[in-house]
Amino acid sequence: MGLFDFVKDAGAKIFGKDEPEPAPQVRNVDAATLEKMKRNKALQNLVATLGLAVEDLRVEVNGDTAVVHGKVDNQAEREKVVLAVGNVIGIARVDDRLESVKVEAEAQMHTVVSGDTLSKIAKKYYGDAGKYPVIFEANKPMLKDPDKIYPGQVLRIPPLAS
Repeated sequence: MGLFDFVKDAGAKIFGKDEPEPAPQVRNVDAATLEKMKRNKALQNLVATLGLAVEDLRVEVNGDTAVVHGKVDNQAEREKVVLAVGNVIGIARVDDRLESVKVEAEAQMHTVVSGDTLSKIAKKYYGDAGKYPVIFEANKPMLKDPDKIYPGQVLRIPPLAS
């Protein structure tokens, strides 16, 4: 899919939170390398915690860019992985190098601004505010409540089924 931009200062705060001590064989690395390893692992754990299915998932953080590798079953899962990784404080870009088994149409992406609601977003993209559940479902498990979105968050806007 390519390179996706996110708001670096918006999203989940997962870095520095409950990070385990490194394995003995990596304790002698420099601080920058250790921090990078922790960030890589934190993002991989986030994807796993959300239950997103990625075969051979590997995330590499380079500065404020996360490079995501692995294999997913479909386009929706691919986009959810990109959004899960990108909607994290400290990540400004996601370089999607995932492989999809099924080739499907890509969803549009929408960056939430102050005053947005899922209904307002549905009206913009679908012409019908009542279609907000489509957007909510398309962004599960990252969204747990349709009323809890925040400025800077990036959401999937899938094409409507015919």
